[in-house]
Order: sequence, then structure tokens, then C-alpha cells
Amino acid sequence: MIIKSKVRTTLAILHDAIAAVLCWSFAYLLRFNFELPDTYATELRQTLIFVVPLQMLIFWRFNLYRGVWRYASTADLRRIFLSVLVSACAIPLTFWTFRLNFIIPRSVLVINPLLLVLIMGGSRFVYRLWKEQGLYGTFKMHGEPVLVLGAGDAAASLAKDLTKSREWRLVGFLDDDIDKHGSMLSGVRVLGKLEELSSYAERLGVTKVIIAMPSSSHLQRKRAIQLCTQANLKALTVPSFDDLMNGKIAVSQLRAVELDDLLGRDPVVLDDAGLHDLLSGNSVMITGAGGSIGSEICCQIARFSPSMLMLFESSEFALYSIEQKLNQLFPSLKFICLVGDVKDAARLNEVMQHHQPTVLFHAAAYKHVPLMEQHNTWQAVRNNVLGTWTVATAAQKNGIKKFVMISTDKAVNPTNVMGATKRLAEMVCQAMQSSGDTQFVMVRFGNVLGSTGSVIPKFHAQIAQGGPITVTHPEITRYFMSIPEAAQLVLQAGLMGNGGEIFVLDMGEPVKIVDLAKDLIRLSGFTDDEIKIEFSGLRPGEKLYEELLADTEHSLATPHPKLRIAQARPADAAWLEELLKWIEQSVLEDNSVRKALKSWVPEYEISPDKRQLITPL
Repeated sequence: MIIKSKVRTTLAILHDAIAAVLCWSFAYLLRFNFELPDTYATELRQTLIFVVPLQMLIFWRFNLYRGVWRYASTADLRRIFLSVLVSACAIPLTFWTFRLNFIIPRSVLVINPLLLVLIMGGSRFVYRLWKEQGLYGTFKMHGEPVLVLGAGDAAASLAKDLTKSREWRLVGFLDDDIDKHGSMLSGVRVLGKLEELSSYAERLGVTKVIIAMPSSSHLQRKRAIQLCTQANLKALTVPSFDDLMNGKIAVSQLRAVELDDLLGRDPVVLDDAGLHDLLSGNSVMITGAGGSIGSEICCQIARFSPSMLMLFESSEFALYSIEQKLNQLFPSLKFICLVGDVKDAARLNEVMQHHQPTVLFHAAAYKHVPLMEQHNTWQAVRNNVLGTWTVATAAQKNGIKKFVMISTDKAVNPTNVMGATKRLAEMVCQAMQSSGDTQFVMVRFGNVLGSTGSVIPKFHAQIAQGGPITVTHPEITRYFMSIPEAAQLVLQAGLMGNGGEIFVLDMGEPVKIVDLAKDLIRLSGFTDDEIKIEFSGLRPGEKLYEELLADTEHSLATPHPKLRIAQARPADAAWLEELLKWIEQSVLEDNSVRKALKSWVPEYEISPDKRQLITPL
């Protein structure tokens, strides 16, 4: 590689030296209409000995030989122009300084730099054009034909990369902006509107489409994906808006459209300055650090350069996984992996006393509804309620300023043990707010795409096995958001909370699970006939729809459009004392736990043990 670079530099120097000789000679010839007198011919040969080395020295000082011609840009042209201008001034100054007895025509001093800029700049850009267009030109006939949806900055950047690709042949753009129709991007025409995708695809023999609309709203991107699906075209997409902050879109970054794109939402706007004040330079602790939400919170916090990230996790494998991920993504991050149980007060106090965290994010919990509904109800109570109280008590004792608890929309009018225990955990934090200086903030949100135990990985596995996909009920709906969005909003809520608030995330519109399954089948390249959907009936503790607020709750707006504050029923210290006495009992059987939970959480509705079966369609 080093040898190749030296060869390129040598050739570039040789090229410019020859150009300097030719331009100086040609300037004389033009001055005398190609009838050069013998006197001036002799002078031309003598002056070359001084002019060419001087010009080459100046070109070298202007770093003309550090760039690569294949990537020649306007910055290179600017350097060429300045170096030639300096050399044009330096030549007569040198002759005058050293009293060199040459009579150089003034027109030669003007013509020479013009020729140099033309030849030196032109040759570089001709070389770049040859490499980009001569080898991979716009009119190449090899490569798979592809249409690009969108004709904005992202599409223009992508088009430059597509022209160099041997895999793709860009045949046109489609955009709803009528003013762009007929215009050209990288030599390729904007053909028409997105609605005309099907006809253009058929006419041009296109089977794949690239959606280059990263700055458009999620509704616009969803519409583009649906148009591709209707036309039976495979859709690829450029990275999300956040991923494009590096400013360049490459073919290598293209990916298949995923469910996140269909259910995608507008980017979260964070108060970065406030979060820097909260997190940067501080020690931050995360319980459940290896879980779906906990691990993403770790990555989001790492961006703000905490002085120490404390990863507290009971699962050895989960802790190992997040350790490897952080080492890869944030090699300079200082963090520590701590194995421990949230019910272990001694372990919690030990690590908090030693590392003195300022902020704590409590993401550890048992969250799987059916598993917690039978045979594990008492463990759900102990882990979700007693575990929260144990961590919160240690936080207060060790002077942690802010405690952010991850809750769930299943805590609203719960019909399952998991939801009831998470509502109790919220109330534990509310009750503890009245004592100590720690600010307790709770955050509720619904399902996250791709989280451990969620329906999406299950559907993917069922499709890979050839089906069928099992859905519990044809009318069941859920709220969905991406894991990064949920984690970002948790951080934002943690920043905004002053203690005692329950923040509710804007989950958008609920989605039918059966529609989700159909979308996933199509995105996997199958039809509804190839992969069947079967209905298995609601599972214990499962309800048809989720709620973000209980019947007795109201919400208040916040400065952030995706966060509201729930006005929930409060709890006090006396209530908390009675609750802890109940939890201190020995193991209770499932029915006793459900009945007791009903007394602690009146809005909890005990679901029947028998499954509600649905006849397959």
C-alpha cells in the first residue's frame, strides 16, 4: 500500500513537471503565433531551467501531491489555482532578484498560469470522471436495474455511489415534488410521482426499489413501503436519519426494509445539553443492564461520557453480552460489570458505597406476562416489588440524586400479575418520595420491537420454520416503539422529573397483531397463502388492548411532545410499611397472591385461568 502511494505521488509530480514544461513552451508559441524567433527559442530553453523547479517547489509546498486524483474535488482545484497564482508572481520576482538577464514577454507571464490551471486541474478531473463514469458510467448496461424513491439530498448522495456499483444500475428517481420531475441527478432523470411506481417498474424491468427518504416523516416512508408491497417489489432503504449524521450514504449501508420501518416513528428530540449536565462526568448505575431496555439505556448513556457506568445484572450471559457490545462500540468508556440480585441489599450497598453513583436507572424486572401468571406469581411480587424497594432504599441510603424506574403500560388497569406488581412498584417509589433527597421518577411505555420475549422474534422463528404464525386473537392490539426510542425517552423523562412523577410515553397508534404478522410475512418475501396465520386464544392474564392511563387517572402535558405525566393515585409511608409486612411472608400459592394483589391494587382484574380459545380461520 505504501509502495503504491509512492508510485502515485511520483507519477503526479512527473505529470505536473511535464505540464510546467509544456505550458511555458506553449505560452511562448502562442505569443508568437507558432513562429518563434531563434532568440526567444534560446531564451525559452534557458528559462525552463529556472521556471520548472521553482513551480514544482511551490506546488509541493501547497500539498498538491497528498490528495488522490480519483477523489479530486473543488478543494484540490482551489489549491492548484493558488499555487499557480503564487508561481506566476514568483517567476518575475525571482528573475529580478537574481538579476537574470532575460526579457520575458509579459503575455507569456499571463498565458502560462492560465494553461497550467487548465491542464493540471483538467487532468485531475478527467481522471476522476474516467474512474467514476468510464468504468461504472451512468449508461452502463450491466448491473440490476433499480429505482430510487425520493429525489432529495439523500437520493443525490446515494446516486453518486450507485454509479460506481457493479451490482446496481440506477434507471430513475420517483418523487412527489412536481418541480423535480424531469430534472437530472448524477445524469439520471426524475421520472414522476411515487404512485407511478408500478408502471415504471414494469416498463423498466425493475424488481427492487431503494427508498431514500430518511428525513421524511414515518408516514411518508410507510406509504412508500406499502407502494412497493402492492407492486410486488423488494424494498431496500437507506439508514435512518440518525445514522446519516456522518453525511454520506453508501451502497454498503443499504438494508432490507424491516418492521421498524413500517411502524417507525419520527426521531426523538433530546435535550442534549440537559442530559450532559445529568450524565457527563457522573457515575451512573443501571440495574437489569443486560436486558433489552437496560442494554440500550447503557448505550445511550455511553454517548454522554459518564465517569463510570455500573452494569448491575443477575444473568451472567446477559452481562457478558453487554460487556462485549460496549467494548466494541465505546472502547474508551469506563464501565464495570457487577453480578448481583436486586433483592440483595448487602450487595447493592457495597457497590453503591464503593462507586458512588449519582443517577440510577432501575430496569431489572420480570416482564413476561404468561410466565409470571402461573407458578411464578410470588417470585414476580418479590422481584418486581421487593426488588424495587431494596434498590430504592439503597439509593436513598447512599445519596443517589435521581432514581428512574422503568414501568409498563400493563400497570394500567392490570389484568395480570406482572402488571399488578409493576403498579405496586410505582406506588413503592411514590411512597418513598416523601423521605430522603432522592428524586424518584417512573416511566411507563408499551411493547418495544425486538425485545427479549416479544412477539416479533417469535414470528421470525415461525416464518423461518415455514409457519404457521400463531396469534392469540384476531382483534388483539398493542402499542409498539423501537428500543432506541424507548431508551432515549427514558433518559429524557429522567432529566425532566423532579420526584414522584409517572411519565407516560407517547406510543402513537395501537397496532393489530394480526396486521403485524401479515406485514412480517410480506417483508420476509412470502404471501399469506404460503405462511398461514392461526389463532390460539388469549393466554392467562392477557387482554385484547393495552391502556396508557387508568380510568381514574388523568395526564398533564410536559414541554416534550412525546412525554406526559400521569396523575396517579398516591401512596404513603404507612401504606408502604403494611405492604412490606405482607411481602415478608413465606412463599404464597398463586391464587392467594392474586387475591392479595387485588386488595393492594383495586383496579387489578384477576383473569380466569382458562384460555379463551378462538376457532382458526
